[in-house]
Amino acid sequence: MAPKRVLFLCGDFVEDYEAMVPFQALQAYGLTVDAVCPRKKAGDACRTAVHMLSGAQTYTETVGHNFALNATFDEVDAVNYDGLWLPGGRAPEYLAHIPAVVELVTKFVSLGKQIACICHGHLILAAAGLVKDRKCTSFPPVKPVLVAAGAHWVEPETLATTVVDGNLITAPTYEGHPELIRHFVKALGGKISGSDKKILFICGDYMEDYEVKVPFQSLQALGCQVDAVCPSRKAGDTCPTAIHDFEGDQTYTEKPGHDFTLTATFDNVDPSSYDALVIPGGRAPEHLALNESVVALVKHFMESKKPVASICHGQQILAAAGVLKGRKCTAYPAVKLNVVLAGATWLEPDPISRCFTDENLVTGAAWPGHPEFISQLMALLGIQVSF
Repeated sequence: MAPKRVLFLCGDFVEDYEAMVPFQALQAYGLTVDAVCPRKKAGDACRTAVHMLSGAQTYTETVGHNFALNATFDEVDAVNYDGLWLPGGRAPEYLAHIPAVVELVTKFVSLGKQIACICHGHLILAAAGLVKDRKCTSFPPVKPVLVAAGAHWVEPETLATTVVDGNLITAPTYEGHPELIRHFVKALGGKISGSDKKILFICGDYMEDYEVKVPFQSLQALGCQVDAVCPSRKAGDTCPTAIHDFEGDQTYTEKPGHDFTLTATFDNVDPSSYDALVIPGGRAPEHLALNESVVALVKHFMESKKPVASICHGQQILAAAGVLKGRKCTAYPAVKLNVVLAGATWLEPDPISRCFTDENLVTGAAWPGHPEFISQLMALLGIQVSF
């Protein structure tokens, strides 16, 4: 049976998380996912926007990653896809005024395909006249447009609220990704098994933005209990993240990312109660590697032979913990020295999306490898998504 196919409709200044998290999560589950933008082709990129609620009357915005498209807008046909995903951000404000976009979205709806829509993405549905008499929610400021278009507005109890009305699944912000993704997968006929797992993330200031949020929400969407902790922080505190991108320089560029909210208190964590450990990359690992409690935590998981998944610079912590001797692993190429001096066999990440599993250890080089990284961790945990 051919894999399910999903189309993402993107544009410049689409919200950073609202493009990449579901895009890579669905790929990790085995779906074929194409991302397009009007007047752009496969290989081009869309600039993204980081939107956060930080106490002002509306969200703040900074520039995010460059999101690479993998298909050409003029060549796609709704007939060839099982579902459509409409991310939010500022892109929908102008996409809603492009006739070819409205025509494409209308065809998805007329064919009865599954539609997932988040944040400001509903502006496109409203422009196409596709929300009349439909129940939906969105980022609250979009309410007047939806009501004027004839929708039955559902006030979101939280920014993670999800509303399902037939083949239309809607949510107000990226905080609703886990439930939105889970509903979408099930609407496409997906069945999730083996997800009764408890997974711990070791976080720190300026970990890479994608490298924490994408696997965190991807695992939540499967139904796993996922906790994120940071030394000297408690549940509800936040860690600032860093956006590391590849823009033609000799190394990555850095921009400020989202603030990531921790879900548990480091000092209260019992590692024996968790089934797996995930270590995001970015700049956090170089200071977390100096923390004896973090090192002890990593040693527990490795000595217990529980699954450990580490990406990018996360392997700096593994090296400091002395758990790489005799193991095979990869990392961001600049971390090769740490890995080799720690006694590991270096596996070249070619391409940069390549990930490897060595017994209980999954390693990856950078966030483009998330689909492999997440799927290999799922395999170690016995989690499956079948269609």
